[in-house]
Amino acid sequence: MKPRISMITLGVEDVQASVWFYQALGFPKTDFDSDDVAFFSLNGTWLGLYGREDLAEDAGVPSDGGRFSGVTLAHNVESDALVDETLQQAVDAGAKLVKPGQKVFWGGYSGYFADPDGYLWEVAHNPFTWIGPKDED
Repeated sequence: MKPRISMITLGVEDVQASVWFYQALGFPKTDFDSDDVAFFSLNGTWLGLYGREDLAEDAGVPSDGGRFSGVTLAHNVESDALVDETLQQAVDAGAKLVKPGQKVFWGGYSGYFADPDGYLWEVAHNPFTWIGPKDED
């Protein structure tokens, strides 16, 4: 198996509301979607949005959720100031601020927001190295 993540799919309560939220953050929507599913082409992977119940059914698991899944998504930026700007952009789009940007134990700067379905996103600046694919120009 080649090491890569082709797509991250989030099971959401309201696909169209989640589409609006991620478009407000600047995520570029693809043309491969419908009222029931949406895809965003990111730098190095895709983000999919699919109804929570439908996604659980597709995977053959119960959809009861309700507790921390042990998974967070991360978005790295080039500076501490961009961490704060990005967190504010998410809040302005309807996210809940979970942890404001702050210096962290490993020497970087990060904070967390929850999207409208409660998925946790870390926004971080790592002053030691770039994490993830390089931005496409």
